[in-house]
Amino acid sequence: MPDPHASTVPLARRAGAWFLVLALPAACALAFAWVGGWLSPQRLTPRRLIDQFQANAGVHPGYRRNHAKGVCVAGHFDSSGEAAAYSVAQVFAPGQRTPVVGRFAIPGGNPYAPDGSVPIRSMALRFALANGQQWRTGMNSMPVFPVATPQAFYAQLQAGQPDPATGKPDPKKLAAFFAAHPETAAFRAWAKTAKPSASFATDGYWSLDAFVFTGPDGQRHAVRWRMVPEAVDATGAAAPAGQPDYLDADLRQRLAQGPLRWKLLVTLANPGDPTNDATKAWPDDRRTITAGTLVVDSEQAQDSGPCRDINYDPTVLPDGIAISDDPLLPARSAAYADSYLRRTSEEAHLPGTARVDTKPQAEAHP
Repeated sequence: MPDPHASTVPLARRAGAWFLVLALPAACALAFAWVGGWLSPQRLTPRRLIDQFQANAGVHPGYRRNHAKGVCVAGHFDSSGEAAAYSVAQVFAPGQRTPVVGRFAIPGGNPYAPDGSVPIRSMALRFALANGQQWRTGMNSMPVFPVATPQAFYAQLQAGQPDPATGKPDPKKLAAFFAAHPETAAFRAWAKTAKPSASFATDGYWSLDAFVFTGPDGQRHAVRWRMVPEAVDATGAAAPAGQPDYLDADLRQRLAQGPLRWKLLVTLANPGDPTNDATKAWPDDRRTITAGTLVVDSEQAQDSGPCRDINYDPTVLPDGIAISDDPLLPARSAAYADSYLRRTSEEAHLPGTARVDTKPQAEAHP
């Protein structure tokens, strides 16, 4: 039956309602177009970033686009209680033990690269808190990052793309990049003396990016953290020559003799310390606390191990830990998600592959 009051509804009001109905999906489509970079071809997007990783290392179906070569590990974290005054995260509660699934890897998108080809190792961890929350972190064995922004990182990848004629990066392009980015000086100074280590177990790992702890009193504290190994290589042994895959074998041998341990050290910033620039280290005199001990007691191949389906997105954080204003963090999260979706889609089509979970989870470990 017709509504007797319909004729009293102003035409303009009805037209406005239809406009809202039609405008909402249009606005959503516009937002997706902006995020995807379709409206601005020059805008840096996660897809362009991961495409550049593939241009540099080739496409290896089913593998992460960076840190492709790695191994799964598992263990737990024992809290010392010292960080509980600065963060309400359950993982730092006194006496708390938290299960951990991690991954050691080397940088680059080639899963067959020799372990001694780069001087950097990485550690990625997922802490599964008892309250159902998670803390994921990706760390590297260097004290500073080369660049401070996603755009500069993309430019670095472009400069490092191998020349088809030589199979190696063009030295002139790299020189031009470094000349245009003086902020890389600290990293380059470190890299000049850095050598590939002989073991994942003897390396220390830095968060590089800054984060924010919130304590029980509501106070916020800018922090960075690092893992300091208990195992020390007194001889300073370098990578063994002629052994492209020695890191996994060394890790397996060490674990056969007992668990491996790292101290989690958290450094608190002073006012004025940069939180948005991973190329700048904080002064050595900043207050540092020992938040607890990471214990690794098992390893497993990454194609079947528990780390395989984990996206080590560093912005997946529990209550009490938040991201800082560092622009690398949201960029890492978006790029890792793109990498995760690519490799999981490829794994689903590989012969004999049966995935346990193809849902994105939340990738230094994309």
